[in-house]
Amino acid sequence: MTDRFVVRSMRRAELDLAADWAGAEGWNPGLADTSAFHAADPGGFLVGLRDGAPVACISVVRYGTDFGFLGFYIAHPSGRGQGYGIRVWDAGMARLAGRLVGLDGVPAHQDNYRKSGFTLAWRNIRFEGAPPGRAVPPAGIVLADAASLPFEQLAVFDRQFFPAPRDAFLSLWLACPGHRARVALRDGTIVGLAVARPCRHGTKIGPLYAADTGIATALLGDLSAAAGDGPIVLDVPEANPAAVRMAESFGFKAAFETARMYTATAPVIDLRNLFGVTTFELG
Repeated sequence: MTDRFVVRSMRRAELDLAADWAGAEGWNPGLADTSAFHAADPGGFLVGLRDGAPVACISVVRYGTDFGFLGFYIAHPSGRGQGYGIRVWDAGMARLAGRLVGLDGVPAHQDNYRKSGFTLAWRNIRFEGAPPGRAVPPAGIVLADAASLPFEQLAVFDRQFFPAPRDAFLSLWLACPGHRARVALRDGTIVGLAVARPCRHGTKIGPLYAADTGIATALLGDLSAAAGDGPIVLDVPEANPAAVRMAESFGFKAAFETARMYTATAPVIDLRNLFGVTTFELG
């Protein structure tokens, strides 16, 4: 390596390139992900350039004052084995210094993450399968478009499942082109929220929050009914056994997994009612 290698914040268009790289790795990003990702933290996406050409990237998104999430850690095949990846990693971790940091990493790299101070909290399992049929919501539950509610109510509900405010991201995630967001209401109170988005392969449902399996099943069925071609994809925290059982009951098959890891004690979130992770890249 020479000093011709530099790390800097990505320009907006370069984030689309990172999504293309993620697609090439088989991570199956959503078609409109990058608009919401960039809004979360415009300076939180780094690219490593060799002689002006991108060869590595990472996302190090800051949430609130004390939390960060790491993702998009990719070295392009043309730049692997030359130390560029670790230089981007070091720059990213420096940007998150002093914060609790989370990531969803492939299990094969767990040992490397441990060496950097991360410890395993739980596994996430990616399930895929044919769209399930609609399910009748439990008694007293009404499904509605998320846009029918004030955004502040949705943001407060999201905070039960994520360790920091993420309003800029969430407001776009609910409304990106092709995204469909639904809520479950009981007596006007939110007891479930789910978003479906078209991906390069099928449709992902994430997040999927629900007060019980019946509500989760109703939301999943409702969104699946309007999905396009391809499978339904759901990233399930193994720490919620009810969510795993639900996915398996639909005949979904495990296709991929990640290790949710943190640099310190895992934050307290409502795992019992977390049936589907929002996104592996940003948490």
